[in-house]
Amino acid sequence: MILGALIDAGVSLEDLRQALGSLAVAPDAIWTEPVVRAGIRATKFNVLGETGTANSHHDRDHHHEHAHASDDPHRSLAEIFDLIDHSALSGRAKDRTKHLFTVLGEAEAAIHGVPLERVHLHEVGALDSIIDIAGTVYALEQLGIDRVFASALNVGGGTVHTAHGHYPVPAPATMTLLKGTPVYAGVERAELVTPTGALLVTGYARQFGPIPAMRVDRIGYGAGTRDFPQSPNVLRVLIGELDAAAPSHSVSVIEAEIDDMNPQIFGVLMDRVLAEGALDVFYTPIQMKKNRPGTLLTVVCAPARRECITAVIFRETTTIGVRYRDTARECLDRESITVATELGPVRIKLARRRGELLNALPEFDDCARLAAEHRVPAKHVQALAMNAYLETTKRGL
Repeated sequence: MILGALIDAGVSLEDLRQALGSLAVAPDAIWTEPVVRAGIRATKFNVLGETGTANSHHDRDHHHEHAHASDDPHRSLAEIFDLIDHSALSGRAKDRTKHLFTVLGEAEAAIHGVPLERVHLHEVGALDSIIDIAGTVYALEQLGIDRVFASALNVGGGTVHTAHGHYPVPAPATMTLLKGTPVYAGVERAELVTPTGALLVTGYARQFGPIPAMRVDRIGYGAGTRDFPQSPNVLRVLIGELDAAAPSHSVSVIEAEIDDMNPQIFGVLMDRVLAEGALDVFYTPIQMKKNRPGTLLTVVCAPARRECITAVIFRETTTIGVRYRDTARECLDRESITVATELGPVRIKLARRRGELLNALPEFDDCARLAAEHRVPAKHVQALAMNAYLETTKRGL
């Protein structure tokens, strides 16, 4: 559905075929057709599966956990990376695609309790899912998209049949990938977000909510296989320029002063507020009335989460009042790539504004983990990671 919408918005199917051809995808393995879903014309993107059957990959059975043909290959991450490395994708697209597959592999490893290197991405390693991920990365790069916004995701409802039995919707892999993402269940009793869809949306979108202030230049509609009578089974993309004079998006800032609470509770409070969807939470030491030292609690959240977060603050703390204000927030465009060092892979966080790279920083959790494993200082791992990143940029990332 994502690729169908991007093609509908202007991505050339022939150019996509050429790019995917370097991933051993035959030109006739992908095609599009116009369809109507609940009265809306949309483009349906089709893949000829490796078993010789046509698949609409966002409406196929659930990745990894779902039954599929016995001759559908189960590729390891290393095998998928080899395909990507030998493709004609740009250096940046290769790294983004491999990072997305790594995130998917980590989700599968966590669910099934196996090490990452032992994960075979079953249906996700099949050709149609590789097309899904690599094709979307290519399409967004061709369109020159540098910022992605998304609405809350309708995950559907009911149950889905998997190789392990009947699971509730969203299935485990999907829910793992959607942590921290606003979701809801509509009236349809069907799986409306698959792991691949969850991976791509959360891998690109850094802001969720209403349509931002923008000038819309192109609109694309991508169709799913099923046609629901009450709502269109369609994914819509809007492409255009942000209104530079308008704030990126609104947030709510909640504050409360506390001077009579066991300080141990502040750690629990932070965890629970973040679990409710807070964007940020921090504490500031202050001097309060009656000459008492106190703590200023500040929480930044989406306006839609203000009420539930306020309820958590009242329930978990001794405060008897909070104040809040709505304000604008602008964020740099963020993405993460993975570089290889002599000690292991490290993610590099990149931050851009209007396409200009402003910051590049190794993910500290990765550095700390490798430092502990190899008994070296974390700053040494950071330096190795930055050197690897700079060498990668020289090669044309």
